[in-house]
Order: sequence, then structure tokens, then C-alpha cells
Amino acid sequence: MPTTPATLVFRNAQVLTEHGFERDVSVVVEDGHIVALLPGEAASSAQAIDLQGGYLVPGFIDTQVNGGGDVLFNDVPTVDGLRRIAAAHRRFGTTGLVPTLISDDVAVMRRAIDATREAIAQGVPGILGIHLEGPYLAEARKGVHDPHKFHTPDAGELDLVASLGSGRTMVTLAPERFSTDSLRALAERGVIVCAGHTAASYEQLRDAFAAGVRGVTHLFNAMTPLHSRDPGAVGAALEDADSWCGLIVDGYHVHDASLRVAIAAKPGGKMMLVTDAMPPVGGEREDFTLYGVPMTCRNGKCTTADGTLAGSALDMASAVRNTVQRLGLPLAEACRMASTYPAEFLGLGGELGRIAPGYRADLVWLDPELRVWGSWIAGRA
Repeated sequence: MPTTPATLVFRNAQVLTEHGFERDVSVVVEDGHIVALLPGEAASSAQAIDLQGGYLVPGFIDTQVNGGGDVLFNDVPTVDGLRRIAAAHRRFGTTGLVPTLISDDVAVMRRAIDATREAIAQGVPGILGIHLEGPYLAEARKGVHDPHKFHTPDAGELDLVASLGSGRTMVTLAPERFSTDSLRALAERGVIVCAGHTAASYEQLRDAFAAGVRGVTHLFNAMTPLHSRDPGAVGAALEDADSWCGLIVDGYHVHDASLRVAIAAKPGGKMMLVTDAMPPVGGEREDFTLYGVPMTCRNGKCTTADGTLAGSALDMASAVRNTVQRLGLPLAEACRMASTYPAEFLGLGGELGRIAPGYRADLVWLDPELRVWGSWIAGRA
């Protein structure tokens, strides 16, 4: 890992703070953490980084990353695979991510958990934990997942799910397949339980929230929709004040108007951007395979041969741009949806997701067109 001076000063930028974007603020970093926000240009012998009037925002945190850099986590559940995926996403401002394993066999799940544990132990930049998306899903809402992998876990398998020991563990499941006691037991063991690929009714998801389900994976997609007399899982998710929802803002997964309505309905701070990224993000190839089946990406849309969406080719910088340009949200809110809110969802809101004293110096430099010009993890470029 490259060395970094003990003290850095970021200056000449519009800095996203708790008060919104502020000019004439210098951000002082020592030993990988922000120690001060000072007015004007801080007088210091430290290395100064001139951000040329661009934006300095908290590093993006993505809780749903299936792959990147031509690597699919399912196919390469190793430390090297994780290193390559994280490196591919850093160029788009993602300084923290939760690599996501799509429904697979228990042996692959074990390898993925072991690799994540070792990657965190080795300090692979950006790896925050693991997201097991399945295999405890509803066949009626399977999406691109292989239903032959679906099953109900026994006690030993739930022990495996909760075995990471460091970092964060997310599990996306169909809550209607579990008892409330089982959901509560997972949550009490520190697993972040999310509803997704679910045929749950409004009532079933409400009960699941009460039992400890904390979030909803890619709201609208692969779940029971909102109807006038049957609010479904979408209605339960929008009504619940305490849960978080992941949004894929790529113009393919959800109509822009539906996203705007959902964001307006949900309490502030509970909507977070995710990519659901596949191997083409930061890679050289548009095509890839999942379960040995060819998938294609054209114009940023990843599909099977029959047109089923297969993740996305979205990166977090594009998700932020789309949220501003397509949905009309302020840049400050779009950046918080990509950093502050996912950090809070993961229980890391006291150390990541803000530019404030005491926080780790995970930072992204955006130009006026919201392209990434630079990123830092714990002050390292």
C-alpha cells in the first residue's frame, strides 16, 4: 500500500459538511483521520492538496456489489477476487463496499465468508463485510437467481451465516419463509437482515420489521408491488419509518417517477444508493456469465437472453449523477444517499460517511460534471 504523509490538508474545494457545501474550508487529515475543518487555507507545513474548486464529499459506500473489474464474487470467492473488485470500484468513488454473493451452494458461501474475513484481516482497502443475497428467497420473485439454490437453512447453516466475526454481515431473504423468532435470532447475532426477492404481503413484511428486519434490498425490484387495496412489500417498506431501502438509479430497474415518489414518501435519511454491480463495472468486457449462463451488458443494461435484468453496470459516481440529473435531488442529498445513509445503515455512522473531525478520511473529489478526479481511503490516495 502506498505511503502517505502523516498530515494532509485538502483545500480549495466545496466541502460537504453537516451544513451542506461550504467554500473556504480546509480539511486537515492526520494519520488517516480528519482532525479539523478550518476556515480559509490552513497554514501548515503538511502536504496540501489543491482540489481546484471541485467538490470534496464523503467516500461512497455501496452495500450491493456482485462484481467489478471483470470479476464475479460467486466465481472468485477469494481475497484476490475481493481485492480486484474493490479496486475496480474505487475509480468511481467507492471507498467502502459490501461484496455480495448471489444465491449459491453452502460450500461457496463458506468460501466467500472465509475470504471476506481474511480480506478484512489483511486490510484490503474498502472491504466492509459481506452481503449474502439469498439463497433464502421466494421462487416467485427469483429474478436472475437460480431457484435450484433456494432452501431453508438449518441451525448449523445459520451459524455459518453469522460466523464472519469482523466487519458487517448482511443477508437478503424472503421473510415469509422464516418465523419471526428465526428473524429475531439472526438480528440479535448482529446480522443485518434485509427483505428482498420476496412474495411477502404487506402484513408479513410489517411483522418482519417488528422482528428485526432492518432494510429492503433494491426497493420495487423482485417484491410484491404497491396496489390500491393491497400495499404489498413496497407499501410496507415505504410506510415503515425505521428501515432503510436500497435504490438502483440507473433508468432501467425503476422508473424515475417511482423513485421520486418513494424518496418523498420515506423519512429522510432512509434511502441509500446501491449499484447491484456486475463484472463489467471497471472492467474491459461487457459480457459475463452467471451460473454458467451468458449475460450481456448493452448501454449499461445487463440482461439474460430473455431480457431478465441481471444486476447492473452502474457505478456509484453514475448513481449520484443520475440522482441529481434524473431525479432532481440536490447534490448534497445525493452524496449523503451514497455515503452517510449507508454508513448509518451498516452501523458505521460514527466513523464513516461524513467529513467531520474524528471520522476516517474516506474522501472523494468530484469535478463540476460530477466525475471522480480522486479518492482516498484513510487518507491514502
